[in-house]
Amino acid sequence: MARCGVDVTLLLVALYALLPAITVADLQEGFYKSNTNCSVDVEATVASVVQQYVSADRGVGAGLIRLHFHDCFVKGCDASVLIDPSPVNPDPEKGSPSNGGLRGLEVIQDAKRRLEGACPGTVSCADILTFAARDASNVLSAGAINYGVPAGRRDGLASAAPDATGSLPPPFARLDRLTELFAAKGFTQDELVTLSGAHSVGRAHCGSFAQRIRPNVSESMDAEYGAGLQRRCPADAGDGVAVDQDQATAGDLDNRYYGNVLAGKVLFDSDWALISENTTRRMVEDNAADQARWAAKFIDAMRKMGALDVLTGDQGEIRRFCNVTNSG
Repeated sequence: MARCGVDVTLLLVALYALLPAITVADLQEGFYKSNTNCSVDVEATVASVVQQYVSADRGVGAGLIRLHFHDCFVKGCDASVLIDPSPVNPDPEKGSPSNGGLRGLEVIQDAKRRLEGACPGTVSCADILTFAARDASNVLSAGAINYGVPAGRRDGLASAAPDATGSLPPPFARLDRLTELFAAKGFTQDELVTLSGAHSVGRAHCGSFAQRIRPNVSESMDAEYGAGLQRRCPADAGDGVAVDQDQATAGDLDNRYYGNVLAGKVLFDSDWALISENTTRRMVEDNAADQARWAAKFIDAMRKMGALDVLTGDQGEIRRFCNVTNSG
């Protein structure tokens, strides 16, 4: 990596130190037991819905984790990613190319419907999405990843596609850009590497990594792995064909992803970028060597992400339906 790339990274680290600390002071674990009169256990209800859907299709679990990330990294964890286009807002975050192929929306809608029936106007879509990402992580990791979720978030009133496009890392991003985007949200390079482990689950459309396998397999990709991708993704595949991001333990949220990165068996430039510099390469090697340590760091990073720019108190609203604001 050129010297200028190192300088940018150091500058971002310095800027990160000046950012205000992220706090969950306005959120509370067990919020819906302590502050509301719901006739059902809110978190247990969400967990039951997630279990139902993920048991039928583990890809939905990967989609829920991605959905949470794509929500929180744009305008904070305010469920703005869930809003559908409307005459009032024809181009919400869903319309951004960065949000292509979102999955798990039906899980959030089902959980919201059940909770609205038990305690109308009480449980935010933002909290449901955050609970669901935790519960999906728990199911996909066979219980290795589980954590308390402070709640009390409220739902945002605005959603715009350009916000998503400018905030979410594209699959072709190099390390300096990834570092910049994560630092803008208060995350270190180690947390960037840790959260990238979510790429051990889920599938990706061929078009999202086509430049890595055509006309030739990228030099940063294992040749045999790349040849296999060329067979699975014919030149005219478009977005109609998708492949597992981790072909070794597909459907399992584990640290196998890091071994794949080191072996050149990953789909995106943004995956390979993690070993393009020595500092982050050592982080990848450490995560590859210790499943339990990576899982503990993943938990910490997910909890931190769930606190990004949350709305609380009388901010925002509690939506009646997660895909539309109460004003339409």
